[in-house]
Amino acid sequence: MNQSGGAFYRLAVDIGGTFTDVVLETPDGWASGKVLTTGKAPEEGVVAGLQFVLDKAGVTADKLDFIIHGTTLATNAIIERRGARTALITTHGFRDTLEFAFGQRFDQYDLELERPEPLIARPLRFEARERVAADGSALVALDEFGVRELAHKLRELDIESVAVCFMHSYRNGAHERRVREILNEEAPGLFVSLSHEVCPEIREYERTSTTVANAYVQPLMATYLGKLDKCLRDLGARSPLLMIMSSGSLTSIETAQRFPIRLVESGPAGGAILARQIAMELGASRAVALDMGGTTAKIILLTDFEPRHARSMEVARAYRFLPGSGLPLRIPVIEMIEIGAGGGSIAHVDELGRIAVGPESSGSSPGPACYGLGGSRPTVTDSDLLQGKLDPDAFAGGTMRLDTQAARAAVEAHVGAPIGVGWADAAAGVCEIVDENMANATRVHAADAGEELESRMLIATGGAGPLHAARIAEKLGMGTVVIPKAAGVGSAFGFLKAPIAYEAVHSQIAHLAKFDADAVNKGFANLRTEAEKVVRLASGDRLLRERRFADMRYRGQGHELAVELPARVYENADGAALTEIFEAQYQKSYGRRIPNLTVEALTWTLVLSAQDDESVANASTPEPAPSVAPIARTTQVFDAEVGDFVTASVIARDALPPGARFDGPALVVEDQTTIWAPSSFEGRISTGGHVILQRKSNA
Repeated sequence: MNQSGGAFYRLAVDIGGTFTDVVLETPDGWASGKVLTTGKAPEEGVVAGLQFVLDKAGVTADKLDFIIHGTTLATNAIIERRGARTALITTHGFRDTLEFAFGQRFDQYDLELERPEPLIARPLRFEARERVAADGSALVALDEFGVRELAHKLRELDIESVAVCFMHSYRNGAHERRVREILNEEAPGLFVSLSHEVCPEIREYERTSTTVANAYVQPLMATYLGKLDKCLRDLGARSPLLMIMSSGSLTSIETAQRFPIRLVESGPAGGAILARQIAMELGASRAVALDMGGTTAKIILLTDFEPRHARSMEVARAYRFLPGSGLPLRIPVIEMIEIGAGGGSIAHVDELGRIAVGPESSGSSPGPACYGLGGSRPTVTDSDLLQGKLDPDAFAGGTMRLDTQAARAAVEAHVGAPIGVGWADAAAGVCEIVDENMANATRVHAADAGEELESRMLIATGGAGPLHAARIAEKLGMGTVVIPKAAGVGSAFGFLKAPIAYEAVHSQIAHLAKFDADAVNKGFANLRTEAEKVVRLASGDRLLRERRFADMRYRGQGHELAVELPARVYENADGAALTEIFEAQYQKSYGRRIPNLTVEALTWTLVLSAQDDESVANASTPEPAPSVAPIARTTQVFDAEVGDFVTASVIARDALPPGARFDGPALVVEDQTTIWAPSSFEGRISTGGHVILQRKSNA
């Protein structure tokens, strides 16, 4: 592998619900491609896309320095409940932890409240006699004979995967490890997830939920990644396969196969990474990233050039915007909101006679009606086509021809006829609803974070994002929209910008008034060893940067505040300094300190990353000389701001040099996406080749 500041040939693959995107970076530039996702055998779509891009660039697989892969397969398996047949083994008396959850109602006014069903039903949740105390000492020895009997029962029940989650195992995982040894002896072939490895953190329910989810998707993901790795080797690739994690950093395929739950939001993380890169390049410290693909839309806030990070998330929410209505996962993630609003989102008329869009998606099979693959229900893509925003002969770089008549029939039958309007008004209504859904989700996300939107830049990626970004910006009062290079394959392109990094975490309660520096130093040394094993796979001998964090709180509080700590060897006297760091952060967050209370740290995190030696352009880069964009032709496009079809310019993006300018209404067409600039916007091409849409001053 080339280690002199970066690989010469790097390939990124992003599997979405509808399309699989592939991007190849070479010394001469980059090439990209889209193929339909092959849901039953995802590796087939990856290989097809990879071969297409390699042929396009005239490169053979053996030249690749490394391959980066992200996917939403794990997320979809949880949402669609198509994971493995899984069992849970837990401490005697704690079988119903998954049912009790947090012991509260997430919506106290809903008398018909529906809680999310646990991934493992009660008959497949078993107890083992053992008990570890909060300090890690063994109160009750593990009943090994009972575990052996249980192993035989698991075989009889055709269990594929087992989650083992014992009380306080994050302090002492000996009992969990012994259970795995027994299961391997008595029931070889079982996948086994141990909670002290998957989620070595305090809090019983979150740790159990995370471990169960890991076990639920592990057979699917481990098998898929194994098949993919073999396919790549058969093609001649000798480079390592690295996986993008939900946090936006990288991990090895071996780690991903053991802990696939860390990949849950790996696809959307790529869009956040690319948005960060673009924001830094343009000097926009405050931005909103919109990644709208074929199945979902993801919205991410960036402040001071950084997306917000979190230590937990929820999947499969029963109520879209209600925290607590989903399954909690305790993993490092880029904080985002995700809604069922993509090009394949299905439109219908609800019982009140209103147009509704999503969250159900047509996916890649059968796909939108216009794909001609058997789909008959109208989608956002069908509506975009009918509004003139898509060229039926040039979709996906000309690899697919869209059927306008099928799209019209679907929209007329399922939307227009039920509400008594023609196909044009029905298509316009579908797009207006999906745009409002995304705008409203953005408002909710910003309000939850205490942030405003009007002064921010909207950075749009994904196959459908550039088509809808300007209208969303209008609804949110935002004046600037940026469509990066390679926006249609934005997540995959973002993977190539991902930091070579790994995050390791461990719970260890420490009272700062009686700070035990030796214990904390030992803990961080172990975390460093764990992280360095992964980072060195792709970083070679590059210098590594270490950042440390601790989840801290005043004793007696129920939740913690993440605080960054200095990365050095600690002494016992440093307890006072760490207390001051926490209290300063607490005052910044909540406006006050609480006197006469001691401080404790519960969870320690180490983030290890390779030093980035690539420079990033910034807003001080001279603006290119302005020129007039060449117009290929004109066409009729529906403009929601005008409320009617208007004559729009059609411009080929690859014919736009830096400095080129154009007025809306205009369509800027490229292989993987199309940019729609309404009448109220004007466009220009930045020095870096990005399309910047600016709202006109009189709009």
